[in-house]
Amino acid sequence: MWTEHLFLVLCGAAAGAAAASGVTAFLTILKIIPRMIGKSHTAAHVLLYENIIILGIIAGNVLTVFLQMRLPLGHVFLVIYGVCVGLFVGCIAVALAEILKAFPILFHRLKIRTGMWILMLSMALGKAVGSLYFFFHGISS
Repeated sequence: MWTEHLFLVLCGAAAGAAAASGVTAFLTILKIIPRMIGKSHTAAHVLLYENIIILGIIAGNVLTVFLQMRLPLGHVFLVIYGVCVGLFVGCIAVALAEILKAFPILFHRLKIRTGMWILMLSMALGKAVGSLYFFFHGISS
C-alpha cells in the first residue's frame, strides 16, 4: 500500500518538475522578468524578485493541490489577486507577441505610421472589456 503512495508521490513530483521547467523555460525565452526589471529600473532588488517569484510558485501549487482549502480573505483580496493575475497574463501575451514580431508586422500591413499607441490601447481595452463581460455573464449557448 505504501509503495503505491510513494510511486504516486514520485510521479506527481516528476510531473510538477516537468511543468515548472517548461514554464520557467518559456518565461526565460521571452525574457519577461529581466525586461520588467529593466523597465522599472529596480535591478538592485533582483533577490527580492527571485524570492517573490518562488513564493508565488509555491503558493500557487499549494492552492492548486488543496482546492478544498478556503481562504477567508474577502473581496478586496480577490480584486487584488485578479488584477495581479491579469497583469501577469497580459505581460506574457505582449512579450510573446513582441518576440514573434506580431505588432510590427500588423502595423506594417495595415500601413499605420502614427497613432500606434491608440491601436495598442484599443486592443488592451477590448481584451479587458471582453474579459469582464465573460466574467460577469459567461458564455450562454
